[in-house]
Amino acid sequence: MYENIFRRVEEKYLLTEEEKNKLFKKINKYLEKDKFYESTISNIYFDNKNNDLIVNSLDKPIYKEKIRLRSYNKCPNLDSEVFLEKKDKYEGIVGKRRIKMTLKEFYEYTNNNKYDKSNQIMNEIDYYINYYDLKPAIYIAYDRKSYVGKNDSNLRLTIDTNLRSRNNDLKLELGDSGKKYFKNRYYIMEIKTLGAMPLWLVRSLSELNIFPSSFSKYGKIYESMKEELEYAR
Repeated sequence: MYENIFRRVEEKYLLTEEEKNKLFKKINKYLEKDKFYESTISNIYFDNKNNDLIVNSLDKPIYKEKIRLRSYNKCPNLDSEVFLEKKDKYEGIVGKRRIKMTLKEFYEYTNNNKYDKSNQIMNEIDYYINYYDLKPAIYIAYDRKSYVGKNDSNLRLTIDTNLRSRNNDLKLELGDSGKKYFKNRYYIMEIKTLGAMPLWLVRSLSELNIFPSSFSKYGKIYESMKEELEYAR
């Protein structure tokens, strides 16, 4: 197992295709493609039977957290790398603690409670999962393009599209099929920095009247599923 710890400022924006194209005409010269420029990100989000984590998150508390299993592979196999993550947000600052493992190791943990007991991050995740009695709740995938700042490697900008989900077959190895969330073409842009955004980026967003959005992929999909269930009654 390999662990990572991140702490940074993240802002999300919901863009039309026209807004995205106009913005990139302004900022493209300041960016370069990330090492892993194009990827499909697949996630299993965890919650309990009452959906307490996502319900609390939608109330927009000062502090919130979530657990997810993430793959950068459309259809991982048991030997593929995955990341078990605990992500939190406190007053706009996002923290992420994650463990890299194989999918087989993940199943050894969930099925047999087999993991490295000396790993502090894994102990934290295990405590949290057991305390809230968390189980796989939803599968969410999207296609991502990733950029970094040419002169600032701490600046990351990602563009996600083709957001899709399912609430059955909650295994990463079963592929990235799912119901699409958007009927029209929209893009979810995330800007991630260790501090303030560079002036050229702030100016470009302001000139195009592009403002942050509280768009949460899991939150929006959960609300959509809840509305569909209520409508069907």
